[in-house]
Amino acid sequence: MSRQVVRSSKFRHVFGQPAKADQCYEDVRVSQTTWDSGFCAVNPKFMALICEASGGGAFLVLPLGKTGRVDKNVPLVCGHTAPVLDIAWCPHNDNVIASGSEDCTVMVWEIPDGGLVLPLREPVVTLEGHTKRVGIVAWHPTAQNVLLSAGCDNVILVWDVGTGAAVLTLGPDVHPDTIYSVDWSRDGALICTSCRDKRVRVIEPRKGTVVAEKDRPHEGTRPVHAVFVSEGKILTTGFSRMSERQVALWDTKHLDEPLSLQELDTSSGVLLPFFDPDTNIVYLCGKGDSSIRYFEITSEAPFLHYLSMFSSKESQRGMGYMPKRGLEVNKCEIARFYKLHERKCEPIAMTVPRKDTVSRLEEDVRNLNAIVQKLQERLDRLEETVQAK
Repeated sequence: MSRQVVRSSKFRHVFGQPAKADQCYEDVRVSQTTWDSGFCAVNPKFMALICEASGGGAFLVLPLGKTGRVDKNVPLVCGHTAPVLDIAWCPHNDNVIASGSEDCTVMVWEIPDGGLVLPLREPVVTLEGHTKRVGIVAWHPTAQNVLLSAGCDNVILVWDVGTGAAVLTLGPDVHPDTIYSVDWSRDGALICTSCRDKRVRVIEPRKGTVVAEKDRPHEGTRPVHAVFVSEGKILTTGFSRMSERQVALWDTKHLDEPLSLQELDTSSGVLLPFFDPDTNIVYLCGKGDSSIRYFEITSEAPFLHYLSMFSSKESQRGMGYMPKRGLEVNKCEIARFYKLHERKCEPIAMTVPRKDTVSRLEEDVRNLNAIVQKLQERLDRLEETVQAK
């Protein structure tokens, strides 16, 4: 009886392909700020990254096709008075971007088509409500003009960007300590948070109630990040008591034990998870790492399957993740990352290998030509034999 050793998966051979030098963004000064965010945000029109700037906080916005060496005098978005900690593009308008800063404000900007010609100092709206630095901004996935922000004042605010007013507040009574991560569910009905008090919470923001809560999903003291994945599950990254990095999958209805818990390595960088709901693949990118691991999530045990790892020589300072709308799906691209080096931003395409129809036809033509040539040689030999007789 044959026994299947390797699990069958369409994505078992997914591989990462870094862009060529002329398709990278060279000579950019990536921010030196110590903060566990991606420092980069991309959409089908623009690439934005948080950069070093004197006299306040700034970030760089470039049209996606404007690759190569970046001019040192390129105009920046520079309205904040302190370093920028997080940026996020609006999913409903590719020209609108939000930024959170150490100056306790959230600003929403409109980038003109074609990119900036002059430095942009005036935001469309300034959202003031936090009393300490704002480290997380996240747009609602389905409702337009709804933006979430989380600050070091342990407060989560949900804003109506159209009016500039905070419509929902989750105060320190919900999160008694620093908030490490916030993620919307795919339909925007719930949010998932991780906090310094070593708890992961699933919250219904309209009611302000905690729907589910897990104490110490990882035993270590380092930051935990949590994201929603398919079918009401949550994926968390954290550290064990022995400072080994871990990834765990949880069912929000039964948080007593993880569906899957895997130990990865002993690096110190916090793992940032990026989930693709179309393929059920989660990508783990560690700040300071030189690799991207990816896992497939399935509905049967053991639920979390390691696929492979993309490795390179240089470590990453941050990471941007392209929405599906911006991928070249005709080239079998299922994800694209924008890896921040110290002075460079490098696109990395995740591709499912497929034998191209054209190359297969070319191979068939070559085979047919070889057969025709052999048949011609046989005919020539037969003619020579007939003539000799």
